[in-house]
Amino acid sequence: MGLSRLAALHGVATSYSPSTDVTVPVPDGTVVAVLAALGVDAATPEAVRKALAAAESAARSRLLPPTLVVWSGEPLPPALTALPPGTELAVRPEEPGPARPARMRTPSKDPAPVVSGQVPGVVSGAPATGWWTEPPLGVHRLTARAPEQRAESCTLIVAPARVPQPPPRSHGFLVQLYSLLSARSWGMGDLGDLADLASWSGRCLGASFVQVNPLHAAVLGSPTDPSPYRPSSRRFPDPVHLRVESVPEYGHASDRAALDDLRRRAAELSDGVLNKGALIDRDAVWELKRQALAILAGVPLTPGRRAEYCDFLARQGPALEDHALWCALAEAHGSDWHSWPAGLRDPRSRETARARGELRDRVDFHCRLAWLTDTQLADAQRAARDAGMAVGIVHDLAVGVHPGGADTWAQQDAFAHGMSVGAPPDAFNARGQDWGLPPWRPDALAASGYAPFRGLLRGILGRAGALRIDHVMGLFRLWWVPEGRPPTEGTYVSQDAEAMLAVLVLEAHRAGAVVVGEDLGTVEPGVREALARRGVLGTSVLWFERDWAGTGRPLAPEEWREDCLATATTHDLPSTAARLTGDHVTLRHRLGLLTRPLDQERTADGADTAEWLGLLSRLGLLPEGGGDEEAAVRAVHRFLLRTPARMAGIWLPDTIGDRRPQNLPGTWDEYPNWRLPVADGEGRPVTLEELAASPRLHRLMEVLNPHQEPRRTRTAPPGARPS
Repeated sequence: MGLSRLAALHGVATSYSPSTDVTVPVPDGTVVAVLAALGVDAATPEAVRKALAAAESAARSRLLPPTLVVWSGEPLPPALTALPPGTELAVRPEEPGPARPARMRTPSKDPAPVVSGQVPGVVSGAPATGWWTEPPLGVHRLTARAPEQRAESCTLIVAPARVPQPPPRSHGFLVQLYSLLSARSWGMGDLGDLADLASWSGRCLGASFVQVNPLHAAVLGSPTDPSPYRPSSRRFPDPVHLRVESVPEYGHASDRAALDDLRRRAAELSDGVLNKGALIDRDAVWELKRQALAILAGVPLTPGRRAEYCDFLARQGPALEDHALWCALAEAHGSDWHSWPAGLRDPRSRETARARGELRDRVDFHCRLAWLTDTQLADAQRAARDAGMAVGIVHDLAVGVHPGGADTWAQQDAFAHGMSVGAPPDAFNARGQDWGLPPWRPDALAASGYAPFRGLLRGILGRAGALRIDHVMGLFRLWWVPEGRPPTEGTYVSQDAEAMLAVLVLEAHRAGAVVVGEDLGTVEPGVREALARRGVLGTSVLWFERDWAGTGRPLAPEEWREDCLATATTHDLPSTAARLTGDHVTLRHRLGLLTRPLDQERTADGADTAEWLGLLSRLGLLPEGGGDEEAAVRAVHRFLLRTPARMAGIWLPDTIGDRRPQNLPGTWDEYPNWRLPVADGEGRPVTLEELAASPRLHRLMEVLNPHQEPRRTRTAPPGARPS
């Protein structure tokens, strides 16, 4: 009981329920290892007794929790309303701004309220608590002193009740950016292609958004991990996505011959991918861009550009310096900081400070790359909004980062060492999953006022119209797997979900950005409701939307939830054409991934597809009849529009009948994950220019927006505008 109680006090589960009628105990060894990663010694019964006594004593004596959340306009949390009478409160803003410190006092036993200070110009929320004056939205330091007690402080987060919402009905594209090559790409899709896709689809197709894969900075080195979901840093973008020719200094570089040669070699890379069956080679692309950007770095910045760069450095502060220094050190010592010389493994050591000076030029180079990439990301969002998109670019936030990358090096105190995030065993994977991503420590986040999370969100949301959060359930709890143990021997560790949500809502509100949570799979009871209450949209994929608690049949469109992004597929699932034709079963059989005989798998898959096609036919959404794969793809998207979903996402490869998945979970070298270009139904790569002219794409988009008029007049020269 002692270990279980200790674990509960630190948010560590000692059992879990993969289904409503099943409870699985967590091994004691796992609980002890996870507690150790949280700084709690539970290795012996005596250690457990001491740790438990200390934790319970601290819990009893605390006047305030580590973090307090006040939702603007809503009743105050019990931690505030239950403070002893006459408790003095001081609120000090932790962030720059016009807000000034404020003082308040809870009522004495006399019911008359007492207010001893307020923040000028602040409109208080609705709570009928006369003594409380709501501070401005933001993160503050709250100090409380009860009569005859010592003062205590905690983080106070004042957040709006909900994140911004998209229009009631909208549609847009989902695409893995690297896969979308144009005639100007250097071997993979880039930010110039993203801006062009947004501009064209917004103006000509009535699209409201373009959702892309995570564009986080990858781990340096060759070969690098091609997965965008295992980055070095989630806070800073990857310069491999830069459109080199769009950098203003490009036109003023003196070494034109070298740049022309690099462009020629880049064209060869693209030709190989588009015409010769080659895979996208991120390492080769980066090597060419790195050389070109090094040439451009030698071009002096104009006074205005220099001022912009300095402003960027000032906004990013030490976080960018640490990221750039990690990049410079990785060039010299390898991409995993655990193998660096001992003194350099500590970002605050004397050896690291010395290296910071010695590598000043390389650090500045990587800072400049971050600036250039951030600028082009902002340009893409601006292009989207100029094209009439209501949302714009939807960025994707990965679950975590590579254990040897920049974030784990610079923020070592924030991560749980020796732990990895994954998933418990379930009906689809009896062995569970280990994603190789170290988790943040909930206690360290709280102690820092959630600074790492705030900085991460602020960096991404500043150049986004919306944010998709992969595995959004991680805001509530994550499955931790101790190093050396199988995923089956992991356990859940809870976050302070209220605080994580408050930070998310606050930063999304400041950026004016929509938030979409990927909530597929096993979801803890209450999570979807908590997210919906704060305006975070869910994700609904057609093939998974069934009445699982009842008949098991496909959900009728009117039974779908409204607050979601509805789509037919994702990057981890078969394309719609592959699903309809059964090609995805054939592919998995060829790779040895099926868990039952091929004929059984085909029969089950065919029955599933037939049931959906039958529903589409009964609803009148498949007027062309059966046997036409393209018509069935259109019918699937007609169905999505029939649902009340706020956002309908079209997987861009579906518009031209691509049958290959971008990622096939459970494979590594067996399948070219994250390295395929967008292609047609025959597997022929298709450029952005060809895609824009595709008759098949336009037939599908007529289904989605049959009355759309091209919005070219919005951007016509003033003299050409109709009167």
